[in-house]
Amino acid sequence: MIRWLLPMLALTLLSGCGLKPLYAGGSNGFVGSALGSVEVEPIAGRGGWLVRNALQERLQLLGTGAPRYRLTVKLDDEIEGFGVRSDDAITRERRTLRARYQVTDLTTGEVLLDATEGSDAGIDVVSSEYAVIAAENTALENIADRLASQIVTRLSAEAARAQAESAP
Repeated sequence: MIRWLLPMLALTLLSGCGLKPLYAGGSNGFVGSALGSVEVEPIAGRGGWLVRNALQERLQLLGTGAPRYRLTVKLDDEIEGFGVRSDDAITRERRTLRARYQVTDLTTGEVLLDATEGSDAGIDVVSSEYAVIAAENTALENIADRLASQIVTRLSAEAARAQAESAP
């Protein structure tokens, strides 16, 4: 009995403080329709291809409206060795992917958001060059996906903030 009582009590308390679900209304809600109308420009490089595909996948889940906004992303992909043995061989790498992105209103040309996000992953350097290249590629896939999630989360929060500011 206590198992269902605590969640119900928590929901009752939270409903009184004005919290609302970010994606209320699904793709028909304000945030969903705003995100569904974002056009993602092509992004250079393999990492750019991965980030763009992940962004488009997430944004299409929220709606498929006519483009009202353009998302422009510039990536900085870097691999840095930082674990060094006594014979100067690198034993560990860090792959970092940073994105600077802008959201532009297509009707006015106004830049609505100019922000940065980043993600990184550690890679063990082993004796097999093939294994290291595979690990670097897997790290890029993972951090590109994480980076796309961060960007969509930021866009969602900004859309919700804009909605709250325009509400009476």
